[in-house]
Amino acid sequence: MTTFTIRPLDPLKDAELLHGWVTHPKAGFWMMWDASLEDVERAYAKIAADEHHHAFLGLHDGEPAFLMERYDPAHRELAGLYEPEPGDVGMHFLVAPTDTPVHGFTRAVITAVLTHLFADPGTRRVVVEPDVRNTAVHALNEAIGFVPEREIRKPEKTALLSFCTRERFERAVRA
Repeated sequence: MTTFTIRPLDPLKDAELLHGWVTHPKAGFWMMWDASLEDVERAYAKIAADEHHHAFLGLHDGEPAFLMERYDPAHRELAGLYEPEPGDVGMHFLVAPTDTPVHGFTRAVITAVLTHLFADPGTRRVVVEPDVRNTAVHALNEAIGFVPEREIRKPEKTALLSFCTRERFERAVRA
């Protein structure tokens, strides 16, 4: 049985690990391909100091396997780009690059991420804004209950604004 745990990210302790992940060619949509180790430390120290944005390290059977960010879309990322509702939570996730991919692993990770987010009774919807060109993540999002609403223009990309309610997520994971 696969076991996932999620812990708060330590910007200094975890920076070297994250640097390898976010600068890997498979993490192109993370937009940090040319970041230095110091850039990664600074970026995650800034998140750690932000009351509206939090970063977490996901572990698979005790080993680092993914990065998750949770943010308040009324204050970060999507502020002014859509009308937030009470209980909206924004999310980003990045699976660690590997030379030996396991079929279904990324879906298991995003399922663990949403399970974690919906464990908070205050979370009513999870909001995502992946790059419109990231068709793989759009398919994954839809498979676990996200419904695309519309394209939005952000400073760094054109994104597909999508939402997943607790009910749609629960139906998707039961299917």
